[in-house]
Amino acid sequence: MRGVRFIIVHCKTVLPLALLLFFIVIDVALASSGGGGGHEPAAKGWVATDTYRILNFLVLSGVLFFIAKNPVKNFFSSRIKNIKNDLADLEQKKIDTEKNLAAYTEKIANLNKESEKIIADYVSQGEDAKKRIIAEAEAQATKLEETAKLNIEQEFKNAKMKLQQEIAEKSLKQAEKMIKKLISPKDQNRLVDDYLAKVVSS
Repeated sequence: MRGVRFIIVHCKTVLPLALLLFFIVIDVALASSGGGGGHEPAAKGWVATDTYRILNFLVLSGVLFFIAKNPVKNFFSSRIKNIKNDLADLEQKKIDTEKNLAAYTEKIANLNKESEKIIADYVSQGEDAKKRIIAEAEAQATKLEETAKLNIEQEFKNAKMKLQQEIAEKSLKQAEKMIKKLISPKDQNRLVDDYLAKVVSS
């Protein structure tokens, strides 16, 4: 059953091969029978075996053409189809590669722009931070300067008051010494008496 199915499926190939083998067998049989045992020399000129051989050659050529026509045609058509498919695939790959190249080029350009933007942002942030630090330092310096001035003024006032107290004390002591030198005991008694008289009269 399987052999019959194989013959039915491959009929186009098996039948021509069977015919080819049949004609080859006939050709061999004619060639062997035409020799005549080898006792008599072959007749020159056109003989019947030559006709059979030409017919056999033509039939074999036709059979070979019939057998080889479709496989050769299929082979070349398949080969052409494969080449066309390969060319189409290569063309598609070329297009895809060009698209990818354009996309990567655009990404690289965007990366360059993005990096420039990031650098510009960092520079701007650095400038802002620099200005802020300078402003804070100036404000701190101004505050420290004002505090130092207040401390100096307070210290100056304290020193001035202390100096004035010292000068007043020394002046009193000096005046007391001068008064004691200028006023005699009699003058002291008289001043005491005058003071007491004023107190009593009042």
